[in-house]
Amino acid sequence: MRIGRILTESGPQFVIIEDDQLYTLSGDPFQGQFAPGDPLGPMAAATWLAPCVPSKIVAVGRNYVEHAREQEAEVPPEPLIFLKPPSAVIGPGSPIRLPPQSRQVEHEAELAVVIGRRGKNIPEHEAWAYVLGVTCGNDVTARDLQRRDGQWTRSKGFDTFCPLGPWIVTHLSPEEICNAEIICRVNGEVRQWANTREMVFSVPTLIAYISSVMTLEPGDVILTGTPAGVGPLRPGDWVEVEIQGIGVLKNPVEGTG
Repeated sequence: MRIGRILTESGPQFVIIEDDQLYTLSGDPFQGQFAPGDPLGPMAAATWLAPCVPSKIVAVGRNYVEHAREQEAEVPPEPLIFLKPPSAVIGPGSPIRLPPQSRQVEHEAELAVVIGRRGKNIPEHEAWAYVLGVTCGNDVTARDLQRRDGQWTRSKGFDTFCPLGPWIVTHLSPEEICNAEIICRVNGEVRQWANTREMVFSVPTLIAYISSVMTLEPGDVILTGTPAGVGPLRPGDWVEVEIQGIGVLKNPVEGTG
C-alpha cells in the first residue's frame, strides 16, 4: 500500500494511492489501522508533500563500502549516526536550495525507513514490527563544509537538504526492502547505482542500534546511507532518487541568488 501526503484547501492530508487514483486515508497509519476512504481524484492533479512529518531524521554515514572509499574514509566498526533537523524536509517537486555558504553541494540517494510506532531498546529480531514502511530520501550535503567543520551538523542541516517521497510503501517484505536497486540521476544521467543488500549494517541492525541511544517516535525517519557516486548539484539541475519497488523522488535545484 502507498501512503502519501498532499496539500488541500483545508491543509495537509494523508492519502492512499491505488493505481493512479487518490483516496482519503481512513484511520491512522501510526496506530496500525488504516484503509482507503473516499475517492479524491487522479494523483496527477495533487500537490505532493513529504509523506511524513518526523520529529527527527537519524542518518547513517559510510554504510556502503564503496562510498566510504570514495570519501577516503574507513568503514566504521559500528553504525555512524548523525541527525538532520526536521526543518530540512521537503517533498517531491520542491526545490533544493543551494546555500551561499557552500561551493560544493552534493546528492546522496538513500533508502529511508519510516518508523511506525514508539520504541526504545528494540531487539534486532523485532525491528521490522516497528517499521511503517519505506520511501526515497536524498541526504543533500555541503561537502566542503563537512570537511571544514569536522562534524556534520551544518553541512547536512540546511533547509531543503532532506527531500523525502514520493510516498511511503507499506507491506513490503524484509527481503524486498533489503534487495532493492537504488539509483540517482541528475538531469537524466545516472550518478549512483547500487543495491540495498550492499549495506554494511542492515535495517534491523540500525533500528536496534539507534533505539539503544534514543527513543524512536512514530513518523521518525532513518536514512540508511548512500552508495558510491555522489556528485555536485548546480542551479537548474533536476535530481532523481529511484528505489525499486518504491518510486521516484524528483526535485529541482535552485541557487540562492
